[in-house]
Order: sequence, then structure tokens, then C-alpha cells
Amino acid sequence: VQLQASGGGLAQPGGSLRLSCAASGEIFDIRSMGWYRQAPGNQRELVAIITNGGSTTNAESVKGRFTISRDNAWNTVHLQMNSLRPEDTAVYYCTAEIKPANGKFYDHYWGQGTLVTVSS
Repeated sequence: VQLQASGGGLAQPGGSLRLSCAASGEIFDIRSMGWYRQAPGNQRELVAIITNGGSTTNAESVKGRFTISRDNAWNTVHLQMNSLRPEDTAVYYCTAEIKPANGKFYDHYWGQGTLVTVSS
């Protein structure tokens, strides 16, 4: 099982970026999917999570600006980031709670991280 993230890059303050993450491999089921981020010198923090039923949880700092969504048919999760601020600069990691096809339990898997830089 692997998670592959894409979509990071450079944006100006007030701009937008869209991150995507696809889960691949022998997957039986995926429960929650989401995004965390880690800025230099900071701990990794939750950005947004979405359950397989579509319920979402967002960090206070991104409410009203970021939108998480998922496509269950393609095992993908997206993060639409609008009104970006310099303080959104971080490495963004996707994560998913997955039960492999040959496994008994759900486990948390992580993508490789994608850098988002917000700067003028």
C-alpha cells in the first residue's frame, strides 16, 4: 500500500493550490483520509480529515479557506487551498487509515510529503 501526493509548489499570498493524494496497492477498505503539515521548527499538525462517509474536520487556522474532499472510487483525497497565507508554508503530508487486502487490521499510512511555499 502506498500514498502518492502531488500538487505542491509556490503560490503568492491570497493565491490557491490544490493537493491530491492517491492510495494504491492491494486495499480492502479505507476509512479516514486527510492531510497534516509540518513547518520548519514546528511539530506536524492536523490540517483536515475526511471520513469515508464524508464528514470533515478542519483545523481552526484553515477553516473557510481550505476544503478537503475525496473520491472513494479512485481512493483519492484532495485539499483545495484558497486565500493562502505565508504561515501556510509547510510540507504537507497525506495520510489514510487503510485495511490492506491481506491484512486483519486498519493501519495509518503516510505519503512522502509535498512542499507548499506561500511567498510574494
